Amino acid sequence: MEAILLQILNGLDKGSAYALIALGLTLIFGTLGVVNFAHGALFMIGAFCAVIFSRILSLSTVTEDPTRKDFLGNPLKIETPYVESWFGPELGSVLINWSVPLSIILAIPVMILVGLAMERGLIKYFYKRPHADQILVTFGLAIVLQEIIKYFFGANPIPTPAPDVFAGSFDFGALIGLEAGQIIYPYWRLVYFAFAAAIIAAVFSFLQFTTFGMVVRAGMADRETVGLLGINIDKRFTIMFAIAAVVAGLAGVMYTPINSPNYHMGMDFLVLSFVVVVVGGMGSLPGAVLAGFLLGILESFASMAQVLSVVPGINQIIIYLVAIVILLTRPRGLMGRKGVMEE
Repeated sequence: MEAILLQILNGLDKGSAYALIALGLTLIFGTLGVVNFAHGALFMIGAFCAVIFSRILSLSTVTEDPTRKDFLGNPLKIETPYVESWFGPELGSVLINWSVPLSIILAIPVMILVGLAMERGLIKYFYKRPHADQILVTFGLAIVLQEIIKYFFGANPIPTPAPDVFAGSFDFGALIGLEAGQIIYPYWRLVYFAFAAAIIAAVFSFLQFTTFGMVVRAGMADRETVGLLGINIDKRFTIMFAIAAVVAGLAGVMYTPINSPNYHMGMDFLVLSFVVVVVGGMGSLPGAVLAGFLLGILESFASMAQVLSVVPGINQIIIYLVAIVILLTRPRGLMGRKGVMEE
């Protein structure tokens, strides 16, 4: 029981990332009909928003303390972060410590601008083009963005720690009444799962209970009819592209303490997230979320030492094997809609 619960927990954080990225991919495909292979790059850009914000908060001024000497007898140089000078040492240190969640303040406007620029500057010219053209141009854009990040930040991962209060682990087994010390789990991974659940709930609530969301859902079902009613559905779809970019960016921001940001992290998640979208069903938002969590948990179980001892390397291919089986038995995916990607 302890091993099963631990693997479920391990699968939740990766499944959360899959679900969030797949949700954004499905939003873009469902509204604009575009297969966006640059969506993983949006996840990467969000992660580096956290890196940039952390570096901004860590900017320091150097002063000399004549009352203290270094080992050469020179006045000791002291670095004081600007935020500590402006807000005081206590509040300043808190801001630096909480730089990852606070970087959401930077990530939201940045991702909106990146999403709008991407859609208006490139994607809109490929609405009527074949999906193969869309894949090629967006994949090329992803490579360009990846190389830009590599140029400015280097090829090595950049550690971005969680706030100190969430830095450790806790005894999850004892919390639910099992034997103490059997299920030790990091705080931040549960924070990420809760954050992902909140974002997913917010997106579904926005689409389900707001007038804007209802119009978007109607446009996804019958774009021409909605347009004939005098509604500028294209403008709303552009806004949805920006929202999808924000979802991917926020997923990247909060994932940085789990996986240190690097220039290829977008590609690492992109292919798997597309598999998630296909398994869930192209154009199905609930299917994308369901498949994200299911495949994340399945991948976690496949990574167990007991499983790898029987089938070495199965954790690297299990998601693709499941995708093959599901598409052979249910070509539209778990919750796919009729007519989507069947032309």
